Amino acid sequence: MAGTKFVLEGRASVCSFVLGLGAVCIPLLSAAGSDIAWVQTLLSGIRTKIAIAVCVASVNGLLLVLYKGPVYQVAVRACFLGFAFGCGLLVSFGKTSWGPFGWYMCSLSFFHYSEYLVTAIINPRSLSLDSFLLNHSLEYKVAAVSSWVEFTVEKLLFPELKPLPCLSALGLLMVLFGECLRKSAMLTAGSNFNHIVQNEKAQSHVLVTAGVYSWFRHPSYVGWFYWSIGTQVLLCNPLCVLGYALASWRFFRERIEEEEITLIHFFGEDYLEYKSKVPTGLPFITGIKMEP
Repeated sequence: MAGTKFVLEGRASVCSFVLGLGAVCIPLLSAAGSDIAWVQTLLSGIRTKIAIAVCVASVNGLLLVLYKGPVYQVAVRACFLGFAFGCGLLVSFGKTSWGPFGWYMCSLSFFHYSEYLVTAIINPRSLSLDSFLLNHSLEYKVAAVSSWVEFTVEKLLFPELKPLPCLSALGLLMVLFGECLRKSAMLTAGSNFNHIVQNEKAQSHVLVTAGVYSWFRHPSYVGWFYWSIGTQVLLCNPLCVLGYALASWRFFRERIEEEEITLIHFFGEDYLEYKSKVPTGLPFITGIKMEP
């Protein structure tokens, strides 16, 4: 049953992501030739915009034919994320001052898509539309929009602040580190990983202490923490760097304490021993404190 679900929904998401990416890239590549400076010129042309719109409409029509019901809902989300990733690539290589925002678009869209894809691989029984994390919370949406607003306003009012190539490069490295660490944690945990804190222990649930879990007790949270801050360093958003750092730190402090209560209930002394040897990986967060 689990394998069938991955084949149907996981593979549909891969095909749809690639189709969404192609809807952006194919019209441009067909007219581009070998010169990378074509991006800005082509994007300003009405014919290219029409070609992309036709491609997007055609892809959506194809998805309607190929997939029905819940699988179509997966496909259209994956397609949208592929389209956003493609747009990000075009902006990034367009040789304009908006380049960092293009890399941000790539980082954001790939993060959400890969959350779904990796879940489909490691724990298809928990797979749902929520696995994209697109509806994470109102606070998450407000934070994202705030970063877009700050980047745009500062770019218009203080253009000398954006871009700062060295700072943006540092932010991109933080994003890559955070993304790789989080996905490594998910793959290492396998079916033990779930986006929702579990209140009941499944028969297959084991305490994972190997791989990246030998470095940090909560490597997926460490990865997400530095990924989120890195997106704002990439955009050179000083206000959001501070805001994201504080908000993420507070969120993960509360989340870790909540999760560790459950883990102690599940694994008892084994988890307490593991907790005493391995740090959380997040600054100034030690996890749940046990009364002597």
